[in-house]
Amino acid sequence: MDHGPWYVSAMAHLAGTDRSQLLLLPEAVDDYVGPDNPVRFIEAFVDGLDLGAAGFVRVQPKSTGRPGYDPADLLKLYIYGYLNRVRSSRRLEAETHRNIEVIWLLRHLKPDFKTVADFRRDNRAAFKAVFREFVVLCRQLDLFGRELVAVDGTRIKAVNNKNRNFTRTSLARFIEEADEKLAGYMKRLDEGDADDDHTPGGGSGRDGAKLAEKIAAIQGKRDRQKALLAEMERAGAEQISLTDPDARAMARMTKVGVGYNIQLAVDVKHKLIAEQAVSNQVLDLGLLAQQDRDQSCDISGDRLR
Repeated sequence: MDHGPWYVSAMAHLAGTDRSQLLLLPEAVDDYVGPDNPVRFIEAFVDGLDLGAAGFVRVQPKSTGRPGYDPADLLKLYIYGYLNRVRSSRRLEAETHRNIEVIWLLRHLKPDFKTVADFRRDNRAAFKAVFREFVVLCRQLDLFGRELVAVDGTRIKAVNNKNRNFTRTSLARFIEEADEKLAGYMKRLDEGDADDDHTPGGGSGRDGAKLAEKIAAIQGKRDRQKALLAEMERAGAEQISLTDPDARAMARMTKVGVGYNIQLAVDVKHKLIAEQAVSNQVLDLGLLAQQDRDQSCDISGDRLR
């Protein structure tokens, strides 16, 4: 049966618009961002903060030199990344070039990744004041139900590799194993010397040199481990991390990694975080009461007035 040309066109795939076609797009970037878009809240919230009082650096620009970025703009970018799970400074830089929401938020500013990373590093302590101000705002808007709070903990990974985290037990075991290896190598050297005495020119000098190198390497590693163990005993610590000194070995599900113990108290009315704390305590024992007390102060305002 001949269905005619209309049947063929009906079965074709959807075709996009020609890339060379001229379009009548909105003239203003503001037209692309709806009135209920979260970036408008970020804009209003940050503009209402006193960043100087919060402790942010370079709030007042210098009278000379090349102009720098306003800390308020960089804070807006940081909060946007937090809300959208964009943590990398390089990815945040990429968003400033392609994301229409970020383009609207920063008014076409495009800070590079190093500027974003330096801003986070230099204002680490000031972020806590911003989070407190957000809790105050939520309380003023009656967003906390103040009736039921859920408290839970989780583990986050640190930059410290587990091979650079040591406990007293592991260090003592490493030192014991090193002593056993050193004793075995020394015995082999003694046996090699005895063979040379009975067989002049036996050619064991090369093997002896290799053993001597191994002994020196193990001895150096053993000395470093003994120094770490002595440092832990002086400080009364049970663990030590070389890359991130505050990180601790944490059990997460069936695996053990090096990181931190995060405790959160969430108000159930709008699922807002009322209080958070970072601890290097391995167990949650004793942290529940602390979170319950802290979030009660935050929501009631006893600590925030």
